Amino acid sequence: MEVVHAAPSSSEKRYVIFIKRGVYMENVEVEFDKKNLMMIGEGVMGGGFIARDMSFRNTAGPMGEQAVALKSLSDFSVFYRCGIFGYQDSLYAHSNRQFYRDCKISGTMDFIFGYAIAVFQNCKLLVKNGLPKQSNTITAQGGKVNGDLTGFSFQFCNISADFDLLPFVKSTSTFFGRPWQSYSTTIFMQSYLSDVLSPKGWLGWNKSQYLDTLYYAEYKNYGPGAKIQGRVKWKQYHILNDYRQTNNFTAAHFILGNLWLSSTGVPFTLGFGSHT
Repeated sequence: MEVVHAAPSSSEKRYVIFIKRGVYMENVEVEFDKKNLMMIGEGVMGGGFIARDMSFRNTAGPMGEQAVALKSLSDFSVFYRCGIFGYQDSLYAHSNRQFYRDCKISGTMDFIFGYAIAVFQNCKLLVKNGLPKQSNTITAQGGKVNGDLTGFSFQFCNISADFDLLPFVKSTSTFFGRPWQSYSTTIFMQSYLSDVLSPKGWLGWNKSQYLDTLYYAEYKNYGPGAKIQGRVKWKQYHILNDYRQTNNFTAAHFILGNLWLSSTGVPFTLGFGSHT
């Protein structure tokens, strides 16, 4: 997309690119020096950094194995009303602070993965039908170093089966995630969990790798998939009942959202809303 390359480098002001409705079959790279770039799409579905009202889709299908639809390395990036659609490895939240609000994200195995420190609010996570006998894992967070501030926090989200998985929900195992690296950190809180989720909830990497160093947690989820009986019994898996235990995973603290989210113009919740 030539207009991206033509955008000013190291801009101190927001530079807005308006994208007309259509399907663009190309690979768009936003380089590190293209700061404060905002894309607004004419379509009804969307995404950004800030990206708003755009869709990102990888059309490789389930046989394509690893096929990223969107990769983000941008610090303080925001994706608002985005569609991020694929199968395996749909969203590569690579690094830095990221915020996703009112997005739809679909996939099969590890379809939200990376090293970023990211908050997902009010997003719909749609689990698709993958390869035969393949388990689905929503996340594969890749925290590698003890003490690094990295992880995924999901709040007010909805986890459901996409239309192609509905006939196979009972015969397909779906999990919150598995640890890509030693210090994988993921929490789901105040979210709706449908019956697409396996009662175990979580899956090991190569069965038992990283189980003693990861941090996985759930807090005040609801729905048929939120029953905690049958969950894994790992030492580093936590069922949290006190909001003070989860405060560090809110947008205010986890991505320092109180310092920058208000400048983006997108809706956000810094704490727990009215659901502590």
